[in-house]
Amino acid sequence: VDLKECLPSAEFISSTDWNFKILEDGSVYTTSTISLSAEGKTFTILLNDIQEHVQKKIHVSLVKEEKKKTRHARDTVLRRTKRRWGPIPSVMIENSLGPFPLQIQQVQSDTAQNYTIYYSASGPGIDQDPKGLFYIERETGNIFATRAVDREQYPSFQIICFATTPDGYSPEVPLVHTIRIEDDNDNAPYFTQDLFEFSVPENSKPGIIVGKVTAEDKDEPYTLHTALKYRIVSQNPPIPPVFSLHGDTGVISVASPQLDREVESGYLLLIEARDMAGQPFGLCTTGTVTIRIEDTNDNAPSFRQTQYEVRVEENRVNVEILRISVVDLDEPRSPASGAVFEIIRGNDDRSFEITTDRNTNEGVLCVVKGLDYETAKQRILVIAVNNEAPYMLAPHSQQVSQSTSSVTVHVMDVDEGPVFKPCLLRIDVKECEDIGTSIGRYVAEDPETGNSEGICYRIAPGQCNWISIDEKSGEVRTVRVLDRDVAEMRQGQCNITVLAIDRNGKTGTGTIQVVIQPGNKNYPRILKTDYIMCRDRKPICLTAQDGDASPYSAPFVYRITDRNLASSWKITRHNDNSVYLSPKGDIPFGIYDIPVSVTDNGGKVGETYVKVNYCDCMTPTECGGETRVPREGSVTLGVWAILAMILGSLLLLLILITICGCCGTGVMHRHVTDDCANHNLIISNTEAPGEEVMDHNIIPLQTTTDQGGYAIKTGDQQTFESVKGRGHTLESVKGGGHQTLGSVKEGGGQTMMDTCRYSYSEWHNFTHPRLGEKVHLCRQDEEQKHSEDYLLSYHYEGKGSLAGSVGCCSDQHEEEALDFLDQLEPKFRTLAEACVKR
Repeated sequence: VDLKECLPSAEFISSTDWNFKILEDGSVYTTSTISLSAEGKTFTILLNDIQEHVQKKIHVSLVKEEKKKTRHARDTVLRRTKRRWGPIPSVMIENSLGPFPLQIQQVQSDTAQNYTIYYSASGPGIDQDPKGLFYIERETGNIFATRAVDREQYPSFQIICFATTPDGYSPEVPLVHTIRIEDDNDNAPYFTQDLFEFSVPENSKPGIIVGKVTAEDKDEPYTLHTALKYRIVSQNPPIPPVFSLHGDTGVISVASPQLDREVESGYLLLIEARDMAGQPFGLCTTGTVTIRIEDTNDNAPSFRQTQYEVRVEENRVNVEILRISVVDLDEPRSPASGAVFEIIRGNDDRSFEITTDRNTNEGVLCVVKGLDYETAKQRILVIAVNNEAPYMLAPHSQQVSQSTSSVTVHVMDVDEGPVFKPCLLRIDVKECEDIGTSIGRYVAEDPETGNSEGICYRIAPGQCNWISIDEKSGEVRTVRVLDRDVAEMRQGQCNITVLAIDRNGKTGTGTIQVVIQPGNKNYPRILKTDYIMCRDRKPICLTAQDGDASPYSAPFVYRITDRNLASSWKITRHNDNSVYLSPKGDIPFGIYDIPVSVTDNGGKVGETYVKVNYCDCMTPTECGGETRVPREGSVTLGVWAILAMILGSLLLLLILITICGCCGTGVMHRHVTDDCANHNLIISNTEAPGEEVMDHNIIPLQTTTDQGGYAIKTGDQQTFESVKGRGHTLESVKGGGHQTLGSVKEGGGQTMMDTCRYSYSEWHNFTHPRLGEKVHLCRQDEEQKHSEDYLLSYHYEGKGSLAGSVGCCSDQHEEEALDFLDQLEPKFRTLAEACVKR
């Protein structure tokens, strides 16, 4: 197959069928015995360019061909059981000295007995780099090497050998022959580092691993040429030998317990690595190892002097009095030599302190609290020293005791000022104490004499002027009324600095801390005093406040001081601060001013008037008027209540007049006909704006009478109207009630009846400030046989709200209807006029 034409840049050639092999020249060979069926066999050759990510395919079809084979006569006689075409891999010695060309191997084909065979080869060393290293004789199949080879550069070669007839036929599959280059020990080992550096603590025990050295060899692995052995060639300093080296692994370990940093701080080792398992004829190389000995705290510090004496004036503070030096053989400026000083005796009052100067490693002794000559003229201190790092006992050595040094401090006498005892005096004073009250005494002493003679006292300038001190006796008195709540007091206390001056003018200072204890100076009072109480009579919560602290504040005691109001109002305890105020029984609506006294836990009483507006409302926002109730208990109706009652009476009278006029006119000018049986009766029994008129629950119900009738069902109320003969009967079922309208007889005994629609009015509680009313006005149109009802719904919002439904009257009663509508609000009149005109 032509591979070059399909994909010249192919780097990888393969077959989808492992029974077939394709070489780079495009020749296809079988790798095993193949049996072709009548249908033949197909497979695909895959060509891949890995760098360009390109793949090409060549489809190959094999068909069975019947061909008569021409054989030589001796083909049937010669049978060989061992083939010479696949010899074992060849071996060539690295760096071979020749002579060249040097025969390496011979390949022969068994088919040479039947055909004339020519041999050829290709691959690395022949037509690929290194080119010309090998060649094969065309007639004999002998393979020759032309020069020496370096195994480290070319460890082996794989060449392809071909056997072909003169006409190009290949009776043999191409042979892949391996030529292995046998290693020669031509490379000495080498260390992976020019210098190996390790460290190990001093006094380490034998067997402690210090580090590992590593060498490599380029010769063939796992042979004697790369089998390395290590050894220590020399040690500096040489005596005594303190390290050992494992010959196979290169691990260095401690061999002697004599590692002492104070003697030798480091060692230099010369290491050898030799191949051929350390045989004398093996190649070798050397490397360098440095080992640093790390310091440990195996030397305790010690004082250069065991006794010191110093002098210091009394009352001197934060002054350095002595520097103490120590000796330590460990590594300088390391935790093993860093000194840590401690005063172990003679410093119970903590008047002294000793620290370490890191630059000099000295102990610095200071006085941090003034010394008193009169108390102790001499102080003896015992100082000990340790290291920052813990002490480690060296092998074969005894425990070292802690080094100590004593310091004698002589205190020098100095003329001192007076001293207050104590330096801070606390005085507790009750709040609101009278001016001039003696609250204590604060005196000082002369340290030299031990008494208070000749000492005068005064308060330092800039202090608060709450107290004064007697100049001679030191007695403390109040000059103002003490108050915990003023800005100068911090949490009820203040500090006052007092000066004491002796005869020589020496001054001492002390501090008086005045602590004001809480008192009962504030009256309790109720925070909120205005309330609105609605019909639900929900109790009012009263809460008092007292500016005093415990125990002069809560719990509070509440009481109604007015006898008349106490009979109608009551107080119920809620907690220590609050109570509930509520009426005892039924009381009139109005405004009540209730005097309530509050007594705190200290007995102080405060009185507050609580204003309660007891209003006829559902929520406090609805109540805006004021109807004050006299303190004596009599109740007077407010202006709005009286106005609502008058308006209700006038409205009722006007409705009755309108109905009578409508019905009378109907009797005089109209005859009763059977058409009245078709009249509609619409009754509204709610104060809402007539939503039930449009409710889907209103269902016309046809009666079975001859004249007919209608029934209306709204909610849980049913109303029926029926006409029989010349009489009308109105039956309303509501809470078991029954109403009947009689007939009117007019002239000659003829029964006449008003053709108007009668109205049902429900009046609510007239004594209540709210007035509910429902009014129906009717009319009958002369030009129509059926009555038309027009319903106007309105809702009057405000004090004493009026709600109802209004039906329009007939044309002749229009003036009467408009007179009635004049009494309504303007916004409702507009709607009513539109209804009347329609």
